[in-house]
Amino acid sequence: MNTNVPRARHPSLLHFDSAATPQRRLFCVPFAGGGPATYRLWPRHLPSDVEVVAVQLPGRSPMSREPLLDSITEIVDVLHGAVVAHADLPFAIFGHSMGALVAFELTVALEAAGAPSPSHLFVSGRSAPDEPRTGHEIHALPDDAFLDALNDSYGGVPDVVRNEPELLALLLPALRADVRTWETYTPVGDRKVACPVHVYGGTMDTHPCPSALEGWQRVAERTISVRLFDGDHFYLAGEARAALAADIGQRWVMPRASVAST
Repeated sequence: MNTNVPRARHPSLLHFDSAATPQRRLFCVPFAGGGPATYRLWPRHLPSDVEVVAVQLPGRSPMSREPLLDSITEIVDVLHGAVVAHADLPFAIFGHSMGALVAFELTVALEAAGAPSPSHLFVSGRSAPDEPRTGHEIHALPDDAFLDALNDSYGGVPDVVRNEPELLALLLPALRADVRTWETYTPVGDRKVACPVHVYGGTMDTHPCPSALEGWQRVAERTISVRLFDGDHFYLAGEARAALAADIGQRWVMPRASVAST
């Protein structure tokens, strides 16, 4: 089947076909300014029975009529129902950067509700949710200052975008909403997730530094795993993508009862 063509079954979800009949799903949450296309090629590097389901955050699609939500609580409220509606198969959740916070809060909400919950949580490029945010807020800065601040900390805003006023005007509202989403996030207290947590990062990332990734142990009931790949904050968009997806597939070991039930 063609893994490059997404199928929309819910306004917030795009399904990328697996090579075989799906037996489990990997819900993937994008980083600030990112979208489902980030995960378009992942089925090539995952086990053939894994269907990749990319999350489209509310209001981020150019054709969307949904409000542009900029609160993780509101975003999780929307995604909670979407994930439960597609939990007929065992599933896991992956999130990078801001997406890691959404993935964590979504996992917490699913486990607390007694709803179908992920067998694994995979997080990347983000310090632990209980880590206080440092630095000045940038989401309300004028356009040039806002983009300069993003590039200084994370990179990822190509010159081709900055040099196209019409394209920039189309992307900026969603990008600002994404940044406001994590800048206004309130660090968690004593909440922990019960499922296994696996943490990833880039060796040259400075937000967060690799040493900060171990902090995810504070919000996990089980012993976490941490793995680094060569690259900066957006290491997963480069050559490390295949190795990252392969590692997820290797660590995502389903309990025998779950496998048998599918």
